[in-house]
Amino acid sequence: MTIERIAKDFRVHTMTLQKWLQRSAIDVGDKPGQTRTEAAELREARKRIRLLEQENGVLRRAAAYLSQANLPGKGSTRS
Repeated sequence: MTIERIAKDFRVHTMTLQKWLQRSAIDVGDKPGQTRTEAAELREARKRIRLLEQENGVLRRAAAYLSQANLPGKGSTRS
């Protein structure tokens, strides 16, 4: 049976079926490439990195602000 015939039976385009087969071969390890699981993990890791970088920026700004507030003659009520 040809890919064209199978695609017609599933009522999908031939290229769609070929992409599905290629993705499946990668996911089961028959072909090299990034699996869907790995891609999802990478997306989540990138999201987490972005969040951590934002948090780090906030902490740096807060530390700079607090260090300025504690300088003598600046924002301090001590004599």
